[in-house]
Amino acid sequence: MTAPEQPAQQGIAPSTAGDRLPAPAWAYMLRCGDGSLYSGWTSDLARRLKAHNGGAHGARYTRSHGGGTLAYTQRFDTKQQAMRREAQLKRLPKAEKEALAARWLADSRVTIRPAVTGDAPAVNGLYCWYVGHSTATFQYGCPTVEETRRDIEAVWRHAPFLVAETAAGQLAGYACAHPWHTREAFAWDMETTVYCSPDAVGQGVGRRLYTALLEVLQAQGYYNAIALVARPNPASAAFHRAMGYARVGCEPRTGYKFGRWLDLDTWVRPLRSGTDAPMPVTPVPPPEALAAALRRANAPA
Repeated sequence: MTAPEQPAQQGIAPSTAGDRLPAPAWAYMLRCGDGSLYSGWTSDLARRLKAHNGGAHGARYTRSHGGGTLAYTQRFDTKQQAMRREAQLKRLPKAEKEALAARWLADSRVTIRPAVTGDAPAVNGLYCWYVGHSTATFQYGCPTVEETRRDIEAVWRHAPFLVAETAAGQLAGYACAHPWHTREAFAWDMETTVYCSPDAVGQGVGRRLYTALLEVLQAQGYYNAIALVARPNPASAAFHRAMGYARVGCEPRTGYKFGRWLDLDTWVRPLRSGTDAPMPVTPVPPPEALAAALRRANAPA
């Protein structure tokens, strides 16, 4: 008697809504246009900051006091913890609020620098946060720290890998680029990536990282920077548009994560013009171009 045929092995199980990790919450203070401090809490720091500055559902206080910029944030696992901290902030004397804001500002000052392999644990931790909380990446499971270390090394063979580090030594974000495709005719195209810490919203970290990255890619001789943006992701779409990218196409219903289908938009930013034959790309970022880009990225505003 012959053994019965075994069924074919199943493929990847689709991600469900339950795979999304619980959203964190923040207590925060804003420095309003008239210099006063406003305290609040939110489960979406980027959206709340936009609301306070002319968006829908902003607080009456910030609307009447000139909007606001972040003066302090603290992340919590639950909204109850954030709400308790908000109540504490509201009860603080003005002098203590100002001291807290001053310390936060000093600790939050960001420097853009080249990534090294020793940054792999922090870079891995930030990327894994997006894997578990966001559809910004279509990856289901986290890479290992060793895989991230190898990726940092691999990126430097073609492009910069830049990190944003706070004065307190925390990773505020990173940006890098990978070859768009492996076929030779694509040698002048690079796919760009940026991830910012959810605590670094409203501080221009992504803009500074991308500006330096694009400047060096241009100096290397690349012609196009290309970004893939999941849709819906209005914040990322607005960011890329502001950075000079244009949406040139959409792959509808191309990714499935957290129990829903997602579109994938392609955004392109030309780095060079003209139709003449290109010169070969400089494969390793030129030290002088990298140093000049970082000086500009870190210059006082």
